[in-house]
Amino acid sequence: MKEELIISGRMNPNIDPYLHIWHWHIPVYLFLGGLAAGILFFAALYTIMGREKEMPTAVKWATFLVPITLVVGLLALFFDLKHQLYFWQLYTTVRIESPMSWGAWVLMFITPLSMLWAASYIKEAIPTWKWKFKILDQIEALVIKYRKALAWVMLALAVILGIYTGILLSAFNARPLWNTSLLGPLFLVSGMSTGAATIMWMSKSHHERKIMSMVDLVLIIVELFFITHLFMGFLASTAVQIEAAELFLGGQFTVSFWVFVVILGLVFPAILEIMELRGYKIPVAIPAILILFGGLAFRFIMVEAGQLTRYLY
Repeated sequence: MKEELIISGRMNPNIDPYLHIWHWHIPVYLFLGGLAAGILFFAALYTIMGREKEMPTAVKWATFLVPITLVVGLLALFFDLKHQLYFWQLYTTVRIESPMSWGAWVLMFITPLSMLWAASYIKEAIPTWKWKFKILDQIEALVIKYRKALAWVMLALAVILGIYTGILLSAFNARPLWNTSLLGPLFLVSGMSTGAATIMWMSKSHHERKIMSMVDLVLIIVELFFITHLFMGFLASTAVQIEAAELFLGGQFTVSFWVFVVILGLVFPAILEIMELRGYKIPVAIPAILILFGGLAFRFIMVEAGQLTRYLY
């Protein structure tokens, strides 16, 4: 028989209720936003570097996925809203101190920009393609003419979008797990990694796959570095943040986080990419799918676990 001494009513399970208001819509939105940011970042970067011919999938073909992922992500966010008919009010003001205001306006600009970018390459993908209206040909010509300038804008917006997906959570100071400045860079690097994995998976060029594999390997190392320091910071902080870390260090999210996110989503794909770079024949789909799965699982776990953490007064 187990004997337990109860010295406070708060030791009873569920005596302190927690708000669980974010469901699957938010992690899906964060994942798709990070993925889109990662793809657009590399498209803009290699355009600025003048490596369009060397990296055609990164610059051209992968970007056709971005408008789809952004629209699906925005639909998920829309379905999560309580007052859906009033979403437009986000665009009646700009609040510099609000991450949601930043996100709304960045998405407002980057979504049509991603459509214009992909559309400017549609005639290369489909040689018989013809626009029905002359104004569309004129817009296409302008995009092609000023593509490098647009790449600089897209690069900046992609970084803001990627880091915003983490800042959106870290702005909630009442949630100890989210209340860390590392979430923004961590989500940015994770989104860039999923973008690199997608490009690597889609590419038919061995040279391009090799470059994106090396880039992704660096991103995985940086992501593991951030995760390590995230928990180091929690364990050296206040009691509530130590309790938040313990959810992953023996608590209910231990297996799901360390197995699905760290081992299967980061470490194992990194090993496969190293083997590929050393000359072993590894199907590119395996590490790419694992990285995408790990990125999605990471966001589901962080959103769910963050809502369980709270300050007790």
